[in-house]
Amino acid sequence: MSLPLLPYSSYSKTLGKEAFHKPQHFDYLNGTAMMVVSEKPRIGGEPLPGQEFRSTRSGIPSVGGGPLWITFDKQVLCFDAYFQEAVAENRVESMRVRQCKIYFYLEDNTIQVVEPEFKNSGIPQGTLIHRHRIPLPPPKDDQFYSVHHFNINQEIVLYSRTFMVTDCDAFTCNFLRKLGVRLNPPAPTPEDKYSSLRRQMEASMQPLRPYERQDTLRQFLEHDRKVLHFFCLWDDSGTVFGDCRELTLHYFLSDDTIEIREIFCPNSGRDTVPKFLKRSKLPKAPTPKLQPGEVTNRTVLNVFGPVGQGGRFILDSLKTGAIQEDFYKDCDLALGAVINVWGRKVLLCDCDSFTKEFYRSKYGIEDFTPVPYKPRPTPKPTRQVPPYNGFGSEEDSLSSCQGLLPKPPKKDFRKFMEKDRQGLVSNVLRFAGKMVSEDPIDRERLFIISFYLSDDTISVFEPPQRNSGVIGGKFLERRRVKKPDQELLKSEASESYVGARDLYVGARLCLHQYEFQLVDVDEFTLNYMEDHAMEFPRANIGTIVSKLKSISEDKRREIERLLAVSDPEDTGVVSYGPLRDLLLEAGCQLSEHEILTLGRCYRVPAPASSHSDLNSALGAAQETLRKKHFEDFPEMTSAFLHEDRHRAGRLSTQEVRTICKAFRLPLPDDLLMTVVGRYEDETGGIDYHAFVSGLNWRENPAPPALADDSVKANVVWDSQTVAPPVKSINYSALLEDVFGQRE
Repeated sequence: MSLPLLPYSSYSKTLGKEAFHKPQHFDYLNGTAMMVVSEKPRIGGEPLPGQEFRSTRSGIPSVGGGPLWITFDKQVLCFDAYFQEAVAENRVESMRVRQCKIYFYLEDNTIQVVEPEFKNSGIPQGTLIHRHRIPLPPPKDDQFYSVHHFNINQEIVLYSRTFMVTDCDAFTCNFLRKLGVRLNPPAPTPEDKYSSLRRQMEASMQPLRPYERQDTLRQFLEHDRKVLHFFCLWDDSGTVFGDCRELTLHYFLSDDTIEIREIFCPNSGRDTVPKFLKRSKLPKAPTPKLQPGEVTNRTVLNVFGPVGQGGRFILDSLKTGAIQEDFYKDCDLALGAVINVWGRKVLLCDCDSFTKEFYRSKYGIEDFTPVPYKPRPTPKPTRQVPPYNGFGSEEDSLSSCQGLLPKPPKKDFRKFMEKDRQGLVSNVLRFAGKMVSEDPIDRERLFIISFYLSDDTISVFEPPQRNSGVIGGKFLERRRVKKPDQELLKSEASESYVGARDLYVGARLCLHQYEFQLVDVDEFTLNYMEDHAMEFPRANIGTIVSKLKSISEDKRREIERLLAVSDPEDTGVVSYGPLRDLLLEAGCQLSEHEILTLGRCYRVPAPASSHSDLNSALGAAQETLRKKHFEDFPEMTSAFLHEDRHRAGRLSTQEVRTICKAFRLPLPDDLLMTVVGRYEDETGGIDYHAFVSGLNWRENPAPPALADDSVKANVVWDSQTVAPPVKSINYSALLEDVFGQRE
């Protein structure tokens, strides 16, 4: 329920007021007592009747709450204005109208007045008032101009000089309207009589001095550093001891000048002068030499008055009697054209690509057939290379014949970087080979043939065998080996060397008159050849299957019948040995390596390793470590613990192998991976405590491995017998892929 208003109640002016202080005139500034305000307001700082306060802020509202110097940065109001200036003691004019521009900067309320400069005005022009805050005229000279003091068609006083604002630009008009300023209509600018009279005089004036405007600046700015390049020929064979001389002509588009240089061949017997023709304009028809003053840029008909200052001249605009010289231009130069170079006939034969593009774009010329001017070069005599003398390699001997300072032969660096050892990947193809000889002792010798993919070199090593009567060791130093039936001491370099494609199981290899037969290969080589099947055709399963598809129908039925006999229980699986013998006897033209690749593709996965397999592998590994006197098992355990950041007790296969290689564990790589694989669980982790404990031959000796088990675990070809890497073959899948669906 609202209360009724009392009839005699009055409104209190102090309602809602918070400031009731009494203002004062004096205060301390920097420790000095001084008067801070000249006019004293009433209590609370409110102005007295008739009292005005100075505005210390701009009248422009801020946008976004930011400061004005950010909101209105680089925003300027532009006004067109003029002011009148009295001219004393002049009968032509009594008042001069001077137009100017007034710039108001919104960021700090500063003003700048600029008058455009006119040629030969005789008065100082330019910036009339530099940019700063301008005070209002008295008696308000303690305040400054703001944006609200400006409008069109009104006068404004700046330092006692009255400016009439006539118009403004579009931005200024739009800005003032947004502030709520009602703009006046634009005002006309009065015409200055003296300026109009002067324009009329300049329009009717004719040059009294012999002056002609020659505008060469435009041509220079457009074509500076642009040069046409021609290849020329000067036939001077008609004179005594003369011959054809090659020249180069440079035409400078910036000033139409020509420069000619001569091309000197080595051992030409001529002095190498810097220029054949210095840069200058080349006349088409050379005229006889004229006296000084006969050729001038301008002609004077009559001279009035005294000679020199005060004289008057009349220019011959028709150039009567002037001597005209015709010079070569760019339009006169073309392929096949003959130009006159001060009496010498020069033929333009060819040009560069920039010149062709210039004539194509400017003149539409498309035919730039060069004129043949050079004689056919004489064939260079073939360099006779002495035959190879047998010392060092052929490349080294050849480089000593190509210069006084022999340089080492260049190698394929890209191939070296791609195929060199990368971490644990050796990029070395290793084969086991036997020597083909009639000597029974040599036939029993076993060799390891290594092919290095980084530089196509071969090394042969013979593992020592007990009671063989042959001292093992390095048989062939690492080097490139030529293929047989090549001349040794010849001038041409040998191009046929033993490559990676020549190495496969079953191949015969002749190394320096020693013939070897490759009988086995390691796992890395097999995987590498199968991964790069395009480089190794005998490891390409597609090529092998195509060979099997090409056999006759009778052989196919014979193969199916023999395979069915080898599998009486019809399991679809047969051993590798019977399948190998069958393919060799069937005449399928498959090599031993191709049959091995076929068996690896269709082999049956081996079952999970049993406890006896683990004991056999550990027995072989401990036997090798015992012979090499390896006992750093505590250090290996510490390394495994350091690598196990999460203390899970398990590491990956790659990490275990890396640590074993770091300790130089004297185990063959295949045997090491066999033992590591026995400890691998379903997740791919390896219990390194159990792994080190199994290898420790002092604390946990394993039962000695049998001879057959040792051969199966160690595939470094230590004996004559080599275990086949494939045991069982899924021949049903093979027959289905080769011969189609079985009946």
